[in-house]
Amino acid sequence: MLILGISAYYHDSAAALIRDGEILAAAQEERFTRKKHDPDFPRNAIAFCLAQANAAPAEVDRVVFYEKPFLKFERLIETYLAFAPKGFSSFRKAMPLWIGEKLFQRDLLLKSLKEIDPALADKSKLRFSEHHLSHAASAYYPSPFQNAVVLTMDGVGEWATTSAAVGEGEKLTLTKEIHFPHSLGLLYSAFTYYTGFKVNSGEYKVMGLAPYGEPKYAQMILDRLIDVKADGSFRLDQSYFNYATGLTMTGPRFDELFGGPARKPSDPLEQRHMDLAASVQAVTEEVVLRMTRALAAEAGASRNLCLAGGVALNCVANGKILRDGPFDGIFVQPAAGDAGGALGAALAAYYDEKPAAAAKSVVKPDAMKGSYLGPAYAQEDIEARLAAAGAVFSVVDEDAHLVEKTAAALAAGQAVGWHQGRMEFGPRALGARSILGDPRSPTMQKALNLKVKYRESFRPFAPSVLREDVSDWFELDADSPYMLIVAPVKAERRRKMTAQEETLFGIDKLNVPRSDIPAVTHVDYSARVQTVHKETNPLYYALISRFKELTGCPVLVNTSFNVRGEPIVNTPEDAFRCFMGSEIEFLAVGRCVLHKDRQNPALKLDYKNAFELD
Repeated sequence: MLILGISAYYHDSAAALIRDGEILAAAQEERFTRKKHDPDFPRNAIAFCLAQANAAPAEVDRVVFYEKPFLKFERLIETYLAFAPKGFSSFRKAMPLWIGEKLFQRDLLLKSLKEIDPALADKSKLRFSEHHLSHAASAYYPSPFQNAVVLTMDGVGEWATTSAAVGEGEKLTLTKEIHFPHSLGLLYSAFTYYTGFKVNSGEYKVMGLAPYGEPKYAQMILDRLIDVKADGSFRLDQSYFNYATGLTMTGPRFDELFGGPARKPSDPLEQRHMDLAASVQAVTEEVVLRMTRALAAEAGASRNLCLAGGVALNCVANGKILRDGPFDGIFVQPAAGDAGGALGAALAAYYDEKPAAAAKSVVKPDAMKGSYLGPAYAQEDIEARLAAAGAVFSVVDEDAHLVEKTAAALAAGQAVGWHQGRMEFGPRALGARSILGDPRSPTMQKALNLKVKYRESFRPFAPSVLREDVSDWFELDADSPYMLIVAPVKAERRRKMTAQEETLFGIDKLNVPRSDIPAVTHVDYSARVQTVHKETNPLYYALISRFKELTGCPVLVNTSFNVRGEPIVNTPEDAFRCFMGSEIEFLAVGRCVLHKDRQNPALKLDYKNAFELD
């Protein structure tokens, strides 16, 4: 059975294609349109998925949307009625959009599918999954577990904001839910908004900012904003928030409680903002730990946990769950946000219609295939595309020579663009569309942030480390292939700060080297670890292995191949433009090698201001 999954119309629209439970292809629409978090119907992603599978539209047996629009509309109406007359201005703005478009999403979907091919618009093929079931399925079915507890946490689906499910063999059953407006994801987004970042985009900035602050407001949040029970269930005091019926996340009582209005994006970051970030992060971790401990106690023999939903991208909390120890095995869906809902919707539909079996079929130990599920480009195509773009490049004759040249550039301290194989599905670059650097350099983190990525200087970078070496450098001895677990740097790799350095606060700590790999060591000695496995990405594994031979260090700085506000690069042309628009010095696309100082200066671009800031 060939099933196409779709997520769209909110943010991070995507498409995924599976055949008999095997994941063939998946991609976000933003990578094709070059619009960050593109919410539009994913026509380009659908076209890619079909082409990747060499499948004609008529061969698709089911088209599954990742949520149920009528249930969402029901929640909207009931919420406005519950809060009336408050929120009328928001209601007046929302209703025309819903009545004119979203309420009739089935017709809109069929119309958009018909524009691709009439064979896709067969009404009998169209199905709708529930939002949290889509998330849960996206995590459980690709996991290596035959049974697991599945925890989904996000802003809101139709009604659910948090849900637990039990996976047993091929059966996945939702068991409990917390409903809107009580939402851990929306609590975090409220602080994202209040500290001056974009909701549904800047939450990871709050997570990265948190170690610069102290959780001074954590108890105040627990006392005033959120009532958390021993099992992690919770309720939010809505008098402090405005998201249920308003046009902002927080209300006047929130401003009064925390000492002033929300920070404007153009305002400087102050220590108070760092303390607020640290506080909501600490509260989030506390809630999640209470939940996972309670779920583990209820699970009986099952010692496995799967995570999905936007909150599952909080890799600091994930690391705390792992170290807390209620579960032996943890699997986090790499596209944990709404994009992954497309994949989950397809998987949920497949296993719902498939005859029951005793055990879940696992195609491979890593059914996500390293999350390398996007487009790849043949060498001849790469050369033609780069030549048409005006690039000056040389071509190496085998992968070993490519690895040698790239490892030498990294060891020499150069910032390297790396565009190889199939593009990653999800928000993280995992060694297919990455910017790489030497983690031993005390200046690399600041240089990449300010001169290559053009983003805030406080943002941390992730280490890619050979799986067999991870426990020598980090307090972690588990797989973390999707960069979704934060772990401390090993004590023996750390550098003790001087008494004077210890007195520094906030971003002043940034320029103080804290370990043997300062470029990937955050101010609290933590790192967002990606373990690299030979089986899923042999070329990237070979590159890190060669870098280790040259330097003794089996770690590379790995950040996504883009600048701030730009989607991760997809095509060779995207890579070349980003190369020419930033201060990346060396670029490897397939077996094509490019040096910045050999390019035509007339092709230099200003990427610093090319994209709307995220």
